[in-house]
Amino acid sequence: MSQLINEFNDYRLKMNEVILSKNNLVLKRLWNLDTNTYEPGVLDAATKEMLGLVASMVLRCDDCIKYHLGKCKELGVSTEAIYEVFAIANIVGGTIVIPHTRRGAEYWEELQKI
Repeated sequence: MSQLINEFNDYRLKMNEVILSKNNLVLKRLWNLDTNTYEPGVLDAATKEMLGLVASMVLRCDDCIKYHLGKCKELGVSTEAIYEVFAIANIVGGTIVIPHTRRGAEYWEELQKI
């Protein structure tokens, strides 16, 4: 796996463990709610991850973008679909989203190598 992907995944895992080890009920409930939100329902998991990706891009959260791109890769979302998501995010969010699209595209390219 690429250094970019390993660094992101390792840091996320490490810090999530630190945060959750503090036994804060509100944070634990938030993490649980987040996990359950992306479970398949009327909308399938891939659609929910793509929605999360658009929201993350518009909100300009690079960590969130990487996370949702990784989940999209796991769920078999195509490159063509990812670029449609990028297009929607840029239309909704405006040109301020372009730098995040660049970093998202870079991360997606790395994901394609695994």
